Amino acid sequence: MKTTMVIPSYWGRKKNEGWRHTDAVYDHPTPLDEDGTLGRLLASFSILENTNFNCIILGVATAEDIQKAVEQKLSFIIQNANLKIPTYLYSYSQQAVVHNHLEQNNLNELKELVQLDGYSNVRNQCVLLPHLLGSEIAVLIDDDEIFEDTYFMDKALEYIGKSVDSERILAVAGYYINPDNDFLLNREVLPWMTYWNKIDCMNRAFKRTIAEEPRLKATPFAFGGNLVIHRDLFTKVPFDPSVPRGEDIDFLINARMFGHVTYLDNRLAIKHDAPPKTYPTWRRMREDILRFVFEKNKLDAQEAVSGMSRVFPEDLDPYPGEFVKSDLEDRIVRSNQMLAVDYLSQDDGNSALECLRNIAIGHKNLQPETNLFQNLCQLQKKWARLMDFFSGDNRAQNVCQDCGLPRE
Repeated sequence: MKTTMVIPSYWGRKKNEGWRHTDAVYDHPTPLDEDGTLGRLLASFSILENTNFNCIILGVATAEDIQKAVEQKLSFIIQNANLKIPTYLYSYSQQAVVHNHLEQNNLNELKELVQLDGYSNVRNQCVLLPHLLGSEIAVLIDDDEIFEDTYFMDKALEYIGKSVDSERILAVAGYYINPDNDFLLNREVLPWMTYWNKIDCMNRAFKRTIAEEPRLKATPFAFGGNLVIHRDLFTKVPFDPSVPRGEDIDFLINARMFGHVTYLDNRLAIKHDAPPKTYPTWRRMREDILRFVFEKNKLDAQEAVSGMSRVFPEDLDPYPGEFVKSDLEDRIVRSNQMLAVDYLSQDDGNSALECLRNIAIGHKNLQPETNLFQNLCQLQKKWARLMDFFSGDNRAQNVCQDCGLPRE
């Protein structure tokens, strides 16, 4: 099976320039004047036994005015990595080529699905590129990870596309090993988390799905930085650009709605050593509120559609299922009230006010202006059109040639 590994790499302005309010927000983009973690990941390729794959580095910038600099930076890193695995850069210059091909065929409306802007759009490029290269398998890895398992790629490809207990496996999720060499989240549980104990919830899910046998089992969660997807799935189901973050679990939910279960392989691990997040607690809380409210609204809006399966919150227990049920708004109110009190005890009135805004944001978004399930169905049809357009060998060959990418 021809396989392409795709690695997004996020970059921001030089450290002394800081962040501007017009810049895109990602968890930890690397400043242009620093080395970042990509080189470390590429160096770890050397331990892999199976090197029969192509690798694409996706260059993502937080601002339009640094896009060229990001491309130059990544070109330098790739050229100096001395890799035995064929590795190529895809960034804004190559994206423009894809857009041009769509324009020439009067498909301007599909250009919005080919964007390096936002986590879901970036993930969609992680599967579009393997499709262009004629690959059956897309392996999604993040640049803040390190390969420590010599047989990682053998394990990644062991089940994908095969049938297990009469079920064809089209998506296999691995998991992360933290710097402390544990897969559990070893973080302090604070009093304000009483109604928002995501750490405990995730750890219960990890223990049930990662720690227990059998090796391969249906999973309610997935990590976008350790995910293997077959062409028969990624050409049909997209990542949804409407979800603000948590695009990996959202993709799992979307796939399940279209009849495809994601499986976790409890032997498919990768070391995850990310720079620390610097955002305040109230902001991280707001991001969680937006993603869980989005998922709840989509689940609640499901309708009977031929060829689709209904997904219930209980199917996603314990995580994220416990955060997409009818008590979500109560959890939002109680936890933000408690967090606000914590901030006030630290004489931080501004952050306490942001907690109250979290409550208002949650309430407002629980009353969506559009039907998110119907939006997904429309997105899926548009995505299928895009992938079908690039299915022809000659068309894909022309795009790859213009982008400087290999298609055998």
